[in-house]
Amino acid sequence: MYFVTIRDHIMIAHSLPRPTFGPAQGLHGATYTIEATFTSEEVTEDQIVVDIGEARDVLRAIAASLDYANLDEDARFSGALTTTEYLARYIHQRLSDPFVGKFEGRLRVNLIESPVAEAGYEGPISRAM
Repeated sequence: MYFVTIRDHIMIAHSLPRPTFGPAQGLHGATYTIEATFTSEEVTEDQIVVDIGEARDVLRAIAASLDYANLDEDARFSGALTTTEYLARYIHQRLSDPFVGKFEGRLRVNLIESPVAEAGYEGPISRAM
C-alpha cells in the first residue's frame, strides 16, 4: 500500500451544547493539526499516489476557510454538532471533491487536538454530500 500524508492546522471556536460534553458545552477554542493521508494500492504512471502540491493547495484552502472561525456562527454548520469527528468528515468531503476521477484509493483525515487526543474519518474519495 502506498500513501502520501499532508498536514496543516486550524484554530476554531465552537460549543457542544449537550450534557455529554461537560464544560465543552460552552463556547471554547480548539487547535487542530490536520493530517490527510491518501492511500492507494498502485501509483500512477508518474510513480506518485497523488500530486502533493495540489493536495496541499486544496487542504490549505479548506484550512483557511475554517481558521479562526466561530463555527457556531458559520452558516455551513447551522444546526450541526461540530465535534472533532464531524469536522474530520467535513474536511474529508471537501478534500475529496477535487480528486474525484484523478485518484483511486482512500483518504483518511485525522484531527489531532492534543498529544493525547485525536479523531478522524476515513473513506473512499467521493463527491461532497
